[in-house]
Amino acid sequence: MDFYILYILTASLIFAFIAVFSLFGVYAERKISAFIQDRLGPMEVGKFGWMQTIADILKLIQKEFIVPTVADKVLFTLAPVIIFVAVYLGFAALPWAPGLTPVSMNLGVFYVFAIISVEALGILMAGWGSNNKYSLIGAVRSVAQIVSYEIPIGFAIIAAVMIAQTLDLQLIGLNQGVLAQQEIRFFGFWDVKDIGGILAWNVFQAPHLIIAYIIYFIASLAECNRAPFDIPEAESELIGGFHTEYTGLRFAFIFLAEYAMMFLVAMFGVTLFLGAWNTPLPNIGSLKLADYTTGMFWGVFWVLIKSLLVVAAQMWIRWTLPRLRVDQLMSLCWKVLTPLAFACLVISGLWRLLLF
Repeated sequence: MDFYILYILTASLIFAFIAVFSLFGVYAERKISAFIQDRLGPMEVGKFGWMQTIADILKLIQKEFIVPTVADKVLFTLAPVIIFVAVYLGFAALPWAPGLTPVSMNLGVFYVFAIISVEALGILMAGWGSNNKYSLIGAVRSVAQIVSYEIPIGFAIIAAVMIAQTLDLQLIGLNQGVLAQQEIRFFGFWDVKDIGGILAWNVFQAPHLIIAYIIYFIASLAECNRAPFDIPEAESELIGGFHTEYTGLRFAFIFLAEYAMMFLVAMFGVTLFLGAWNTPLPNIGSLKLADYTTGMFWGVFWVLIKSLLVVAAQMWIRWTLPRLRVDQLMSLCWKVLTPLAFACLVISGLWRLLLF
């Protein structure tokens, strides 16, 4: 019985975190975009406008559920649930601190990559079920984009996994700091296990993993339908894309899933490449900064800070770069990112073979 209570509590905490982050993320995006465009952003509702997003969600909750007359009611109703649940379940395997993972599994990398792919099915259901040409075009664009960019993102992930030699996300995080159970070599030569800090992160264990993370970051923007890869939701062309016909709480769940996905891919990348919950501060002689700033509390702190910085970069890019055309988007994927990611995968194999 205690296990069931623990499972329910864990699931509730994950949902609460997603809800709070989404509220914070919408506010932060408005403020970041306002700063970039030299304006103020929300200012009226609450101090510095911080209650604006709360007012927005209260308004959405009170909105009427509208189902188009010619829509497929089953698909139309299930789509927002599948989109949100696919992203929500991805958080189950992510490590937050040493020994702190909602669900410990030795196939964590495979699980997260597989479960978030289900989102494409929900998006296709939303577009097709709406029986609206704009929604359908947005859904088809989204599926084509997500399926295409899963190729380079998969190669980049495998390149990191080949260096880490495990699919267990908690173990991957553990072996990027002073608590590591194996030797850590900075760029393959200098043993930094006792030094820890930023020098022990996966992205610095092999030079090509820096390129692999850049590929992962770019492809993750496409997975999230974020600008400059937001052609599935292109407001200037498709009104709102696949979610054009959605209102009220159903739209809120799609919106919630988008911001949750931003944090999910950011934290997944942090875990694989940027030290997970490990501190960026190294041990310097008798000054044991890495030892002092490693632990349960520090782990949650560091993983949050790193992930939020990546999310801030995602928002910065959205309000800086113009939207790509479909042909540009596919050319970038198949002609640039995929060959580079495959090269990183091959180099990872040679790196393990020659240096370990």
